[in-house]
Amino acid sequence: MGVMNVDSLLTENVAPPGLKGVIVADTEVGSVRGDEGWFHYRGHNAAELAREHTLEALAHLLLVGHLPDCTAEEQFRAELAAARRLTGEAADLIAALARTDMPSMSILRSVLGMEVDPRPTLDLEHDERRAAVMRAIGITPTVLAAVNRIRSGVEPLASDESLSHSADYLRMTLGRAPLSQHARAVETYLCLTADHGFNASTFTARVITSTGTDVGGAMAGALAALAGPLHGGAPGRVLDMLRAIGHPDNAVPWIAAELDAGRKIMGFGHAVYRAADPRSETLKAVALELGGDLVDRALDIESRILGYLAEWKPNAVIVTNVEFYAGVVLHLAGLPQEAFTPTFTTSRVVGWGAHLLEQAANNKIMRPSARYTGLLHNGD
Repeated sequence: MGVMNVDSLLTENVAPPGLKGVIVADTEVGSVRGDEGWFHYRGHNAAELAREHTLEALAHLLLVGHLPDCTAEEQFRAELAAARRLTGEAADLIAALARTDMPSMSILRSVLGMEVDPRPTLDLEHDERRAAVMRAIGITPTVLAAVNRIRSGVEPLASDESLSHSADYLRMTLGRAPLSQHARAVETYLCLTADHGFNASTFTARVITSTGTDVGGAMAGALAALAGPLHGGAPGRVLDMLRAIGHPDNAVPWIAAELDAGRKIMGFGHAVYRAADPRSETLKAVALELGGDLVDRALDIESRILGYLAEWKPNAVIVTNVEFYAGVVLHLAGLPQEAFTPTFTTSRVVGWGAHLLEQAANNKIMRPSARYTGLLHNGD
């Protein structure tokens, strides 16, 4: 019996590891221009939108296709507020699962299966798909806030339809009406992170949608991707890093030891950006407005880490990414660390919805190939 290696048999159309830089679809939702240090939602500068508009306005832009006027924004806000309501059955399920060891993102996946239209997107009209997407976006903050409350030993709160989506999420998580500056700080973060190109979770949502399955199923797959610490789990780890460093004088020795041990430095570096991450720059300004000792230490530590990284890899461009100041801002707004990734989810589900609708509207199942690198066994 003979063997042969088949690397040489498949040489054309081989993608780089992680599909880096490979274009796999057309989209009108938005894109990231990492070399220029900016990203957009449907052609609008996303960082500017986050500074000037509400989350409802941005969600309307992403899902409907254009920024709303005042009347349309109020109608959209009311629709989204109604979508935050939970059924009694869903509330019972959350209460039961929150008392287990199941991660909050996994609990949300279970509730999506119960609360979102289970019919395949292939069998739905656009308006029906959009209604299912709105339901998924609406219940996400309600579910995640409820899980956090139950695990903190207190009763969950029902949604308040008089509040904005971001303010109500903060209220349901904290158990009290948030300060206006905290609500706006969190809303700015949510606006900045609603969409960001073909990241791992968004690509997952589109691949699953391409099979024609239900909205809840596609969202569940995206949630599983976002739960990974290399995707949605970094803000909390940044806060851990700041606590571990303590005084800024300890920043360089701490970072040097981490790099020598081969560990990743959360909050620095990005797969796409080769110029300043506009999300980080915007959140840095929000952090400065909130002020305090943590902000002062974070600024000093950031400067020292960037200086060290520039010497460590002089030929690389390593920038501060969104997670660094996200951890600071979310902490100052009163959110517990275990709520950081759920907060990210509350925004990114909007982008998933936009991509899901776009994929379903002009669908072709995604079926790439793999390069087999093992051996072929030939008979005698």
